[in-house]
Amino acid sequence: MASQTTFEQEVAQLIVDSLNLEDVAAEEIEPEDALFREGLGLDSIDALELALAISRAYGVQIRSDDENNRQIFQSLRALSAHIEANRAAS
Repeated sequence: MASQTTFEQEVAQLIVDSLNLEDVAAEEIEPEDALFREGLGLDSIDALELALAISRAYGVQIRSDDENNRQIFQSLRALSAHIEANRAAS
């Protein structure tokens, strides 16, 4: 089990809270595991809700038509890195 960074823990908690994942604890989300399908099992509606929560919490906009969404939402680690990089840039 890879350990989460402090910011990944924060983002994992945002995922759990914003999507009301009652059967998942934030600390159980593996940083490198997929968020969609075989991993955490999220779907496209979850992605929209999560993008809205990220916008509210961090001021980072993730557009539904962004060609990089597959990479951005690939894993907790990828999503956290994207938020940090874009939060720093704004």
